[in-house]
Amino acid sequence: MTNQPTTPIRATDDEARSLSRSLLAKARYAALAVLKPDDQTPMVSRIALTTTSDGAPLTLISHLSGHTAALRADPSCSLLVGEPEDRGDPLTHPRLTIQATALFIQKGEPGHDALRSHYLERQPKAKLYIDFADFCFVRFDIREAFLNGGFGRAYNLNADDLAM
Repeated sequence: MTNQPTTPIRATDDEARSLSRSLLAKARYAALAVLKPDDQTPMVSRIALTTTSDGAPLTLISHLSGHTAALRADPSCSLLVGEPEDRGDPLTHPRLTIQATALFIQKGEPGHDALRSHYLERQPKAKLYIDFADFCFVRFDIREAFLNGGFGRAYNLNADDLAM
């Protein structure tokens, strides 16, 4: 008898899709992973986050930040959403890792005004700086995602699985 390799990845089902969409929709911030343009080393930053009406992750960022320069040099990135609750082992709480491509939407470009209104509904404190000249929106177009729903609950997802 030969040993068959096993995988912890389960078949993606409606429960995994629902949990993933919920984690993304509830997220008010995320960890953003990028590659630094000068030496290609990884860098992780915390960003404010919401979603567009179709469920795509969306943030407002400054041109002055290091992660903005990294995204301009290479728009491939990763987001992590899902926070452990106050009780229990943090590794048992669900989290979603998203592989995405960053798309910049500048003031004056089509769709900017609608994103501005939508973003302020979800992140009202951004009203203090949303109109500063160095800020723009970044929409993250999802390529794929990985849901860790807790021990023994791992799933690979695609963009359609996360669409609202």
